[in-house]
Amino acid sequence: MKLVITVVGVDRVGIIAGVSNVLADNNVNILSINQTIMDGFFNMIMMCETPEDAKNTLDVVQGALNELGENLGVEIRAQHADIFLSMHRI
Repeated sequence: MKLVITVVGVDRVGIIAGVSNVLADNNVNILSINQTIMDGFFNMIMMCETPEDAKNTLDVVQGALNELGENLGVEIRAQHADIFLSMHRI
């Protein structure tokens, strides 16, 4: 299953490390990352993949990333890639 993860908030130390650690702890592979910082605001989008046999991974990852986001003061969203792409089609 492919996931799209977005992170938005005020830049600070540890955002990428925190997100990467949560993903690694849940056996989620990062396929690509695009991140920028504009006027002190951090913005990142990641395409990730979970093993085919993983069950309930999205719920677990979303919960862990929500908790991390609260601790870091940023908004982190994880969505199934198909849903993300459907929502953002023109």
